[in-house]
Amino acid sequence: MNIDTTTNGLTVRLAGLIYSACCYLIFLLTFLYLIGFIGRVVVPKNIDNGIVINGWWAALINLSLLLLFALQHTVMARQGFKSWLTRYIPTAVERSTYVLLSSLVLMLMFWLWQPMPAPVWTVEASLLRVIVSAIFWLGWGLVLVATLLISHFELFGLRQAIDRYRNAAPRAHAFKTPGPYKRVRHPLYLGFLIVFWATPDMSAGRLLFALGMSAYLFIGAHFEERDLVALFGQQYRCYQKSVGMVLPKFGSGIGGKKR
Repeated sequence: MNIDTTTNGLTVRLAGLIYSACCYLIFLLTFLYLIGFIGRVVVPKNIDNGIVINGWWAALINLSLLLLFALQHTVMARQGFKSWLTRYIPTAVERSTYVLLSSLVLMLMFWLWQPMPAPVWTVEASLLRVIVSAIFWLGWGLVLVATLLISHFELFGLRQAIDRYRNAAPRAHAFKTPGPYKRVRHPLYLGFLIVFWATPDMSAGRLLFALGMSAYLFIGAHFEERDLVALFGQQYRCYQKSVGMVLPKFGSGIGGKKR
């Protein structure tokens, strides 16, 4: 039996709202640290600093952290797991719980990540370094825009808790393709790929991180696409045919013609 049918009092709904707000705040702080961790700015420990240990041990630890992140995201995002989880917690806080555990896994990664500072490439030209760095920050901009266009607060679980607190009916999922979604099905993933790879100073550790997270994004996108087809049916299948998954299809898109 779904727990929503037995716990819907004002106190419980308020507790759910406070819980979701705390989860969102933890996510926000973790996300800001992630920017500094990858970009090697401001934060006390970034992807390339710390005590350097044996390269093979460092790679094994880092790969284990990447695998943990991928497993947590992939398993908790599946409908079967969500159905199981909402037998024990209200549906309105399921997304917030996913966001919280994702943040905790990232914190663990920040803490245990082993630097592998051996250089892979270094951009020497000053102007080119500025351009590559600008592309890195544009990638973060695309990530933010992509979340805002598809309801930022719903994506990170806060909207659901607010609706439940107000005793509002659950919102129906609407298929929409605002802005960059007309050209790319997953502009959020494209933004992250830009962030992972756009650096004037690529170290072995940064390369391992970029490879691991990029592989996860494409695997995760495969499962997400399956869920979206199940949710929107033929409408999403037509979208798949006309719009690229992560990279734009030239000469195509919503409202465009294939050449």
